[in-house]
Amino acid sequence: MDIVKYNSEAWDKEVESGENPWTLPVGPEVIEDAKNGRFRLVLTPNIPVPRDWYPGSFEGIDVLCLASGGGQQAPVFAALGANVTTLDNSAGQLEMDRLVAEREGLEIRLEKGDAADLSRFESGSFDLIFHPVSNCFFPEIQPVWNEAYRVLRPGGSLLSGFHNGFLYIFDLFKADDDGILEVRHTLPYSDTEQLTEEELERMKRENQPLEFGHTLDQQIGGQIRAGFVITGFFEDYFSDEATPLNKYCPIFAATRATKA
Repeated sequence: MDIVKYNSEAWDKEVESGENPWTLPVGPEVIEDAKNGRFRLVLTPNIPVPRDWYPGSFEGIDVLCLASGGGQQAPVFAALGANVTTLDNSAGQLEMDRLVAEREGLEIRLEKGDAADLSRFESGSFDLIFHPVSNCFFPEIQPVWNEAYRVLRPGGSLLSGFHNGFLYIFDLFKADDDGILEVRHTLPYSDTEQLTEEELERMKRENQPLEFGHTLDQQIGGQIRAGFVITGFFEDYFSDEATPLNKYCPIFAATRATKA
């Protein structure tokens, strides 16, 4: 199946539902705060990105919000004074960025596309890439790291959030339906390869985006292989409602990777 097309349409439906917190655009008060230099952005569900992971000033820098539509991050960077491009596979998510930009009089360049293919951008086009949790929807992530490295300028940084892959070794349906953690899958993980046909059909009926669990070697090692130097790292929890695993360990991690 065409994963890029399927997940694009699934995320459009997430936007339409208005229930996914990653699709809800920020209010005017958040933009007003950003215009006055006050902001809080997350790569993972809870912990804000440390201020020293960002440039000292946002005025005039070029920022790429990578697979981070939804009217949350791109408008804040624009309000801080950056030149912002947002690329997302979902037209619905991009529409949320457009909605906030028009409401607040901000300029944001909207691009629909796959994060693994940034060929529309010249090498060295950006100073900062902001990439919140989203590569769990990509079958392969090394092309994402390679392309991010290419389009960054020397000294620029890629800020990324992602799942710790071990989340995916457990039976998704028993965890969601019964709160039971039962080891079932191997890593790397793929919904399309490791779910039964019946389970995959359930995912499609419920319009759930299809997910892929990557190893830490693919996540962190992949950034290093692309040429990055890891200059920041933290872990974050999810919520007990989202997964029973949250009671035992952090589910997410974030990295700051710098291009020398």
